[in-house]
Amino acid sequence: MPPHSMGSGTISFGLVSIPIKMYTAASGSGVSFNQLHEKCGNRIKQQLHCPVCNEVVDRSQIVKGFEFASGQYVRFNEEELKALEQENSKMIEIEEFVPLDQVDPIYFEKTYYLGPDDGGEKAYRLLSDAMTKTNRVALAKFVMRGKENLVLVRAAQGGLMLHGMFFADEVRNFGEIDKGEGAKLRAGELDLAERLIEELANDKFQPDKYHDEYRGRVLEIVEQKVQGKEITTQAPAAERAQVIDLMDALKQSLEMRGTAEKAERKPAAKAARKAEAAPKKKAASRK
Repeated sequence: MPPHSMGSGTISFGLVSIPIKMYTAASGSGVSFNQLHEKCGNRIKQQLHCPVCNEVVDRSQIVKGFEFASGQYVRFNEEELKALEQENSKMIEIEEFVPLDQVDPIYFEKTYYLGPDDGGEKAYRLLSDAMTKTNRVALAKFVMRGKENLVLVRAAQGGLMLHGMFFADEVRNFGEIDKGEGAKLRAGELDLAERLIEELANDKFQPDKYHDEYRGRVLEIVEQKVQGKEITTQAPAAERAQVIDLMDALKQSLEMRGTAEKAERKPAAKAARKAEAAPKKKAASRK
């Protein structure tokens, strides 16, 4: 079933306008649970409670407040908040083009697929191909739900994608985090770490290799419970022994990789020997 468009808009750069449709690129598939009353098994309802008045508050009695100091709030009503919002715009106005490797992935928030809307096929292809050839991405502003958004448009997989982004003041300063600069590495530790990285290296990212095993286990047990089967769970895995010495940990990791590779090679070598011996046996039987 083809994806359903969540809305339409227009990309503009210079005097060029490209009508587009927007599609959600991904959706989380984690498991979620409802809260039930243990006694009767029905879902519970959460109530809003004021601890000062000691009473349940109806939603119609609630106003929004911005905390400007500890325990002190400036109140806003819905009309005031509406007046602060920008008018929704379907125009994605490109501000500049930059190399993708100059944009830190920490700024990416959510991804959307963009497809051409009616009459926009040629302009869409023009922008996609030109961005691919120049190896640049576009930074743009986009007003959605009354709020201004910073977005990045890039050419990928033969089309255009849009990434919602954080503004600079929304990203915390990594410089405030201790990164262990004072730690001293022993001779040979960096070489062993590089060797281990090479052992685990792959030239391509293959996302289909990775699966949410927790979600799979939960859904399997859900199915068993629905069918009324007895549930059996595996004992928790034994904790790995903590290796204090970093050098020993690196060496043991490389040794484990070598042992695993030998085990993988043995069946293949055995099969090759069998295949090589088969013609000789046939020739001997004909004699």
